[in-house]
Amino acid sequence: MGLLEGKRALITGIANERSIAYGIAQAFHREGAELAFTYANEKLKKRVEEVAEEFGSNLTFECDVSKDEHIKALREWLEKNWGRLDIIVHSIAYAPKEEFKGGVIDTSREGFKIAMDISVYSLIALTRELLPLMEGRNGSIITLSYYGAEKVVPHYNVMGIAKAALECTVRYLAYDIAKYGHRINAISAGPVKTLAAYSITGFHLLMEHTTKVNPFGRAITIEEVGDTAVFLCSDWARAITGEVVHVDNGYHIMGVFGREEEIKKEVLGKGE
Repeated sequence: MGLLEGKRALITGIANERSIAYGIAQAFHREGAELAFTYANEKLKKRVEEVAEEFGSNLTFECDVSKDEHIKALREWLEKNWGRLDIIVHSIAYAPKEEFKGGVIDTSREGFKIAMDISVYSLIALTRELLPLMEGRNGSIITLSYYGAEKVVPHYNVMGIAKAALECTVRYLAYDIAKYGHRINAISAGPVKTLAAYSITGFHLLMEHTTKVNPFGRAITIEEVGDTAVFLCSDWARAITGEVVHVDNGYHIMGVFGREEEIKKEVLGKGE
């Protein structure tokens, strides 16, 4: 019996099979959860329908989280098709591409508003609207963050600010929804080569640096994030809420360069 047997999970934010949300859906399916999916617009519809079919689901729904009427319609659709809900996976973040090119000082007012609305407020809006479907279910919500919420990551810019706000939102929502028996946590995942990641200037250098510095000396996988999501949404994590769990091969613990052999190469030089 899978850890999520009998659970019904809504998965948001899948763009393709390289998305972190895809890794989560894959792990949930393996552990017995029933899945429903949202997509942001018609452009993504076919891709998400193919993913849903892969995981034995025909439940896909268009939901632009910048529109309250879409979120309300999503609740009505879920109520009609399922009647109840156990898990929400919030894997939604967006800022206009130009906001990643300069520095935070170059952030436009409109770009800031968009980043906060899509990346942060959407979690509040989805939680509030879908909470009635989770009544009596001891539900679990997870969202995706990144280390740029804690430290400066050049060119991550306004998204780092948004992720910091997202992590704070998780803590406040954890307090609000505990009275109903529900939990919410965030996964701070290391960099992954997703479609969205390539909006960030110099992303390949960020990947290279992170891989060099973390204790394991390798990149994380979407499967590793998926396994953590399973744990957080299972009864095994029933006393965990309001947390930010790092899945980054330990990158966030490092204060200086990582492995000894790399230090020798970088600091002492090959001739030493």
